[in-house]
Amino acid sequence: MVQSRNRLIELFIGNISNSVIHGILEKAIDNKELSDRYNKELLNSFNLAKKYREKINPVNKALPHKDINYIKNKIKNKVEAELKLRIRRGYENINLDLVDKLVDKALKDTDII
Repeated sequence: MVQSRNRLIELFIGNISNSVIHGILEKAIDNKELSDRYNKELLNSFNLAKKYREKINPVNKALPHKDINYIKNKIKNKVEAELKLRIRRGYENINLDLVDKLVDKALKDTDII
């Protein structure tokens, strides 16, 4: 059970990170067509993350603080690393200050915190 739970947590982290990344990219873009694509990817990843969250025990309660801190830190690190990579590739207007706010919002929306 522990391996399965850890795997679900990692899948959750990957999808929620992708969702946050695309949320920040969506805000950084002026192109409506590209913005719509980012929004679609954000929603797909967020819905997948919610499905994985439903499989992680306990479903209706907040996770232990140890797990919450691990998940939160892992998401922040993944998001910041990906956004910095995109900035090096030439993406503009990416606001790294949004990371903490959007990560907290995503974790609240998925009942992690």
